[in-house]
Amino acid sequence: MFSYNDLQVIDVVARRGSFSAAAEELHKVPSAISYTVRVIEERLAVDLFVRLHRQVQLTPAGEFFVEEARALLKQMELLKMQTQRVANGWSQSVSVALDTVVRESRVNTLVRDFYRQFPDMELHLTMEVFNGVWDALSDGRADIAIGATAAVPVSGHFDYRDMGVLEWRFVISPDHPLAQTDYPLEAEELIEYPAICLEDTSRVLPKRVTWLMDNQRRIMVPNWHSAMSCLKSGLGICVVPEHKALPLIESGELVEKQLAVKPPVSPCCLAWNKESQNPAIDWLLDYLGDSEQLHREWMR
Repeated sequence: MFSYNDLQVIDVVARRGSFSAAAEELHKVPSAISYTVRVIEERLAVDLFVRLHRQVQLTPAGEFFVEEARALLKQMELLKMQTQRVANGWSQSVSVALDTVVRESRVNTLVRDFYRQFPDMELHLTMEVFNGVWDALSDGRADIAIGATAAVPVSGHFDYRDMGVLEWRFVISPDHPLAQTDYPLEAEELIEYPAICLEDTSRVLPKRVTWLMDNQRRIMVPNWHSAMSCLKSGLGICVVPEHKALPLIESGELVEKQLAVKPPVSPCCLAWNKESQNPAIDWLLDYLGDSEQLHREWMR
């Protein structure tokens, strides 16, 4: 019903307050501006402007029309820009799912470097737990996953890069009853105390738990921050990623104890959907580096 130029004329006239000023800005003659406004008003069957001697003022209907017209102009500009991005192989955004086991301090650097490289794109980050990372990939909510388990629980067009193995440490509060023991702890002793477990964020794939004795009570928490708070308060026991546990062991906030049956290491990987690759994702895969760099920067 209205072209981009029609809406632009109305916007400029409303902003400048006269046909002559709008004509000067748009490099047209005032009569052309006046004619365009009159044709639009005839199509609408309403007056958008009150004509004064040398100026024009918006009517109430005109104020509404201008507000909506400006919103349409923004949408049309966005449509043009996004279409050009698609033509050049760019997406509007890149989604990255991070397993909560990775080093959070590395995330800020990733975000800063990405926006320096792609100032016109958005980076969407989500923190996932266990199979939630693969669930995000398979459901299309993420393009890349950092820290996913190397045992791929889904089929599809995925590729991955090894990130090494994640070591676990059994730690408890210095005030916990088990803190005074000096021997490897058996399951019979551990089962007396609640296990602090992170809630798997998977929506479709089966949920899993990293460490739990048979018939042991659980304290379910959403992230490692909450888990550490419960540990420090002596509310329960659990195994913690080595890079998260060591600083707290060194500071004395937590103490490490040996287990008779040590928790197995967890192979981790960088995974991505090959069907959703674009230049930004290619840049991220190159930026994140090889297996040694990934392990050093995200798992230590």
